[in-house]
Amino acid sequence: MNNAQAADVAVIGGGPAGLAAAIAADRAGAKTILIEREPRLGGILKQCIHDGFGLIRFGEKLSGPEYSYRCIEELRGTAVEPKLLSFVTRINKTGKGFSLTLTERRGLCSISAKALVLATGCRERTARQVAIHGERPAGVLTAGAAQYYTNILGQLPCRRCVILGSGDIGLIMARRLHLEGAEVLGVYEARPAPSGLFRNIAQCLDDFGIPLYTSRTVTQVFGRRHLEGVELAAVDEAMRPIPGTEERITCDGLILSVGLIPENELAESLKVPIHQATRGPVCDQHYMTAVPGIFCCGNALQVNDLVDYVSESGETAGSSAAFYAGGECIDGKTASGSTGGGSIAGITGDGGFLCMIPQRLDLNRLEDEVTVFFRSKSERGKTLVRARTSKGRELFSRSYGQLRPPEMERLILKVKEAGLRGGDQINFTMEETGA
Repeated sequence: MNNAQAADVAVIGGGPAGLAAAIAADRAGAKTILIEREPRLGGILKQCIHDGFGLIRFGEKLSGPEYSYRCIEELRGTAVEPKLLSFVTRINKTGKGFSLTLTERRGLCSISAKALVLATGCRERTARQVAIHGERPAGVLTAGAAQYYTNILGQLPCRRCVILGSGDIGLIMARRLHLEGAEVLGVYEARPAPSGLFRNIAQCLDDFGIPLYTSRTVTQVFGRRHLEGVELAAVDEAMRPIPGTEERITCDGLILSVGLIPENELAESLKVPIHQATRGPVCDQHYMTAVPGIFCCGNALQVNDLVDYVSESGETAGSSAAFYAGGECIDGKTASGSTGGGSIAGITGDGGFLCMIPQRLDLNRLEDEVTVFFRSKSERGKTLVRARTSKGRELFSRSYGQLRPPEMERLILKVKEAGLRGGDQINFTMEETGA
């Protein structure tokens, strides 16, 4: 094994979240190492050639490669050491922090760090994970794989295709494949409502006459070596196929856009508690998990709909990791006495909320304002969202014209003067106020 390297902060993942975390940790005075398993930084953005990125962060519409290029250029202005083609195989908790074992081009490498930032992103569900029956013929691809073939390799993966799932990447690939000359027969969604952003439905489907079918799914694929067709069926409220509604369609491509799963195997190996709804670690407002010294950000924490929010969470996690590791941080403070323990207040939502981040507040380091992200469990009309402490003090009240599960909402809580104590709760509620 090569000689061990030491760092204050080790960031795992070189996508937009990891880039933002590494830059923020470096600027906060921490010696930082950035670990990326691919040969290039940028994550999934490298293959996202459509625009719409960066409206919040940069104030203009950028393509994915343009967005990642700006982040990489920022990184080049720091002292961060990026380690490419490096795969983390093991992490051990030590008395002084963490010991990481990496597999890289030269062999095995060891890194010690006082704090970790997990920016490992997410992965797509496969056909087997959504119980589609049949063989495993060529032509069944996730939307991300189809995007890679089309945008990076310059190869059209199919000529006549069905897209299962109305997630944003599936909608974007419907348009992309149509523009490249493929016949897109339709986008089929098992739920009664589409799961992508309205703007993508309008710009990717409606503008090109691509039909969207809800409450329908693929139940079987046909073909042994190559895909020859699929069976479609209507589904009931429990998303179970309805007998007698089956329809067979001839096609050579089935593109799956059936959900994303945060990659948290490393977090789980360190016994980091995972939230059931977000599929990412339980965290506080600094994005530190329930295991002191381990921070998480980006799509590993929760699947975001905007890359701008991914970068924002990376900045918070990186600067907070530097603070924890003992480097200078915001307002010139140091991490002396900050152990990640101490007084904790909880954040909870009523039955109308699908998920909320953060789920807890570290009262030892409580700023004037705390950013909270949430998603509604179902589509709702005009809705009043309120936040109150367990003692009845109102911290937030706002009326939303519409709430949809695919669209993440961001709000600011003013908590400094709320008089919170360990064990207190901030409770969010939803109340419909009209059509």
